[in-house]
Amino acid sequence: MQNKLMQLKKLIEQADHVVFFGGAGVSTESGIPDFRSADGLFNQDSGQTYQPEDIVSDWFLKEQPETFFNYYFEHLVYPEAVPNVTHLYLAELEAKGKDVTIITQNIDGLHQMAGSKNILELHGTTLKNTCLTCGRQYSLLDLKQDNKGIPRCPDDNGIVRPDVVLYGEMLDQSALIMSRTAIEKADLLLIAGTSLSVYPANSLIHYFNGDAVVLLNRTSIPYPAVFDLIIEDSLSSVFKELIATGRD
Repeated sequence: MQNKLMQLKKLIEQADHVVFFGGAGVSTESGIPDFRSADGLFNQDSGQTYQPEDIVSDWFLKEQPETFFNYYFEHLVYPEAVPNVTHLYLAELEAKGKDVTIITQNIDGLHQMAGSKNILELHGTTLKNTCLTCGRQYSLLDLKQDNKGIPRCPDDNGIVRPDVVLYGEMLDQSALIMSRTAIEKADLLLIAGTSLSVYPANSLIHYFNGDAVVLLNRTSIPYPAVFDLIIEDSLSSVFKELIATGRD
């Protein structure tokens, strides 16, 4: 394992353009559950007659907003979460002058909180919200909920929905295009905390033409031939070691 970590350190040091492509596993160590693991949200009892995938869909928001928002605020919003060592390492790498682009499938805003600047959010963020009637925007802290738990706009009483991509909705095309461009120009692609099972996000890696693709994940995923280096360990272990070796 130590040899692999030293190889990873060398790849990062030598790279001019680094892209970090992160999934739910990046934020689990901040106390935010993932979706598809054995203990993930989609394998838990939703407490409803509907499956979690149905509840977090565009049609469910329209037809049953009360149930949608009750589930959303209980399971998808974590205002007390703080960045973990992975977020902090990437922010520090950028602060030291490395060209780092973060492409995230997460909606928690922890990369921004850690201090990273160049972030592409494929699935949006819980930190931004928009009134469906007038288009006025609200931060998470500014939301005002009615007696059913539905966020409402004080100007027109319209429902204020999160700026996240729900099931049944298209990913933001500008974020996809910018992600593709970043991957095309990168010479190092770090893929972390994701099973690469969600389309079209998982198709982005095929645009990489650089020097090395690295997988950092607790468990193996179906495409080992794609990667030049695979480290199967917790992300906190990997990045704590990288930070420690950087101070030697």
